[in-house]
Amino acid sequence: MQSRIISIGNELLIGDTVNTNASWMGRQLTDFGINVARISTIRDDLATIKKELSEGLATEDLVITTGGLGPTHDDITKQAVAELLDSELVVHKPTLEFIKEIFEKRNIPFSESNYRQAEIPKCCEILFNNQGTAPGMWFEQKGKLLAILPGVPYEMKHLMMEKVLPKLEEKIEQREIRKSHYLLTSGIGESTLSDKVIGDLEPYLQSDLEVAYLPSPEGTRIRVSAKASTEEEWQQKVDPLLHHIKEKAGSLIVGEQKDLKLADAVGQELVRQDATIASAESCTGGAMMNALTDIPGSSRYIEGGIIAYENRVKVEQLGVAERDLKEVGAVSKAVALQMAKGVAKKLGTDIGISNTGIAGPGGGSAEKPVGLVWVGFWNKDQHFALKAQFTNDRLINKQRTTALALEMVRRVLRDMQEMPYGLQKQTA
Repeated sequence: MQSRIISIGNELLIGDTVNTNASWMGRQLTDFGINVARISTIRDDLATIKKELSEGLATEDLVITTGGLGPTHDDITKQAVAELLDSELVVHKPTLEFIKEIFEKRNIPFSESNYRQAEIPKCCEILFNNQGTAPGMWFEQKGKLLAILPGVPYEMKHLMMEKVLPKLEEKIEQREIRKSHYLLTSGIGESTLSDKVIGDLEPYLQSDLEVAYLPSPEGTRIRVSAKASTEEEWQQKVDPLLHHIKEKAGSLIVGEQKDLKLADAVGQELVRQDATIASAESCTGGAMMNALTDIPGSSRYIEGGIIAYENRVKVEQLGVAERDLKEVGAVSKAVALQMAKGVAKKLGTDIGISNTGIAGPGGGSAEKPVGLVWVGFWNKDQHFALKAQFTNDRLINKQRTTALALEMVRRVLRDMQEMPYGLQKQTA
């Protein structure tokens, strides 16, 4: 089965909204065994929507749209579909009543324009949306399938998982299995991981089996993808390759869950060892603790953190020596060490981590360029700092500093001697 995804909205084209819907839907359809032949992003224009829909239904088996189902004048997707399929718009009474109930609960006046959201083409099957006010719609026309979904991501995802995919399951008698297995590595560069650690994979690659390296500030995610007729056949295809990667990469692999975050792996280790942690942050401004608290259940191991941006805070809250700030400066090994120990003592945790650096784009010098970062670690057995040099981009520097600190903690907890990117532990 061939499919086309059409994202509708001027806000997507001009960059006001990032189009995350298309990538998410593409992944779901691919995993489901449906080939995504084309993804289009088009403006809120009646003729453009009708043209794209017409072309999609002529060339693909399945067309899915998102966006343009709201109550305002620029939401014209339903009108375009109705005109294309020569169907009148009618009010779907259950949807209308549901919308009115939502507005009443939220104490929002129900205006005339809100009636538009309950209108649907008469020839459609309603995909009831109990997550929002825009219903989804399903059409079957001359052997072709068309799904019209809202653009709000959580509403779209709900309808895809609960309505669209089950319908497709019924329509496809025998579908090809297309799955990907992901392994997250951290603390090693993409090229080093590929060339020196994992090595040549050509002997393992066969028809319909692919490997991709996906770098990010957290690390490099390895994607192993394959197509097969059955689950058993798929597993047989990927097992030898996965075994080789795991054997070579070993403890560099953080985990294998599809959407695993580095902070999640750190949290699992902290729970396993019944350890608590606190952070003292300068250049990241709280990003390290934010990453850790993104993980459900993080209250089991997080006590708190201190954002010590100004030197005065470093001295008064963390016990950093004023002499060191004057002699070697805030961005230094001495300060990073004192911040890590100071926050652990202050908040009574087993582990203290810290960072201090020059995030940029300004403020650097020949001796301390933009992107220079010190990350500190303290527990009862170890007290050290790592020195790293990143980029001229402020946000990237914050992301990489956060990832470096988290991977540092993971490696200490796993009793790994080598630090991320081969950085050397520097003690007092």
